Amino acid sequence: MDLKRLIGPWSTRFVAFTAAAALAVPCAVVLLVSRAAARLEAQRAQPFAALPGTFDEAVERNEAELMSSGRQIFRFDTFGDERFWSDALKLHQAIASGVSPATAFAVGLKLDVDMVPRTILSAIANRAIDLNDPANTVALIDAKAVIGVMPGPGGARQSIGLTCALCHSNVDDSFAPGIGHRRDGWANRELNVGAIIALSPDLSAVANLLQIDQATVRTVLNSWGPGKFDAELFLDGKAFRPDGKTAATLLPPAFGLAGVNLHTYTGWGSVPYWNAFVANLEMHGSGTFYDPRLNNKDQFPVAARAGFGSVRQGDDGITARLAALQFYQLALPAPAPLRGSFDARAADHGQTLFNGAARCSSCHVPPLFTEPGWAMHTGAEIGIDDFQANRSPEHRYRTTPLKGLWTHQQGGFYHDGRYPTLLSVVQHYDQLFTLRLSDQDMFDLVEYLKSL
Repeated sequence: MDLKRLIGPWSTRFVAFTAAAALAVPCAVVLLVSRAAARLEAQRAQPFAALPGTFDEAVERNEAELMSSGRQIFRFDTFGDERFWSDALKLHQAIASGVSPATAFAVGLKLDVDMVPRTILSAIANRAIDLNDPANTVALIDAKAVIGVMPGPGGARQSIGLTCALCHSNVDDSFAPGIGHRRDGWANRELNVGAIIALSPDLSAVANLLQIDQATVRTVLNSWGPGKFDAELFLDGKAFRPDGKTAATLLPPAFGLAGVNLHTYTGWGSVPYWNAFVANLEMHGSGTFYDPRLNNKDQFPVAARAGFGSVRQGDDGITARLAALQFYQLALPAPAPLRGSFDARAADHGQTLFNGAARCSSCHVPPLFTEPGWAMHTGAEIGIDDFQANRSPEHRYRTTPLKGLWTHQQGGFYHDGRYPTLLSVVQHYDQLFTLRLSDQDMFDLVEYLKSL
């Protein structure tokens, strides 16, 4: 057999095949690289469109789930607090028998226009519904239209529970005063929380906790007034300030808190800390809460006696919800001011003063407008008494974030509303720090604050 003659053609074919492969492989690589480059280019053009199967896609799914769940929790989750508001206080009975829609509006409750049944909306618009009939309040609660008030499993006549949105949501009044689209995070400064709780037929649970009689409990609750709540009452039992005024503080907004370390007027803790605190100790939901600082019987005699430093319910309906609730709250932006609501030219000069001669930005650091880190100060440092500060573990006041100030001017400023206007706040600091601002300077500074 002539191997040369046999191998010759195959050798030629092999060389040709090898040459073709040599050309094909780089072409395939080029093609793959170009496709990958095209995908990357598309991803850069749409940075929030993660590629399927990547970790970025898992992040986006988690983000969407947290946002959706957090919104639902903030608006509709009672954490099982029906056992307190209905089983113990029997607030649902007072609502069903004596709280008409007119009364509900009078104490600051709001209606979500997107949840009100169309037939009821039409009846309200045509004045064809009896706003003095408590049965209509029950119907609205059953429709989940009363912001922050949820019907129990058997309907509002059987039980009700309260949610975060009761105090920290408002409406845009787009349909009528008190009826509109939700504004989550906005403080409801018209809400008279104390008057609502005081309607409860049985306040013995609160009276026993505070070791006072029910008549005194009602007196304390009715002293709060619109837009205020006393979160420390169940801790130290101090219902009134040394000057005889209520110890309740203004309901704060829950927006614009991304990047802000401490959540309340007097610190206490972060957003998830305070959510756990309120859900367990104020709303009286069913969960777990731990803070050994509350075991200090000298500072917190009520909390220490009640064991609030370590609350552990068997059916914890709170802890698993804290992450999503925090995520949603941190996503709530401080709303921009309305067009024409401030003098833009004056605000420009006010900004210069804020960052300069008025020295505001030394504490209210832009763009957070509070100090990054531990933003706490003694009463002496800010020129006020330390009563409220001493009701907290740190005995200090937090530097309040300033964005969205225009949304909650009702009720005044500082934790207790002691300064009725922004101008009076500026005048206080002008005197405290001997700034020597002119009247025009102070006006311009106020206009800047209104522009945040």
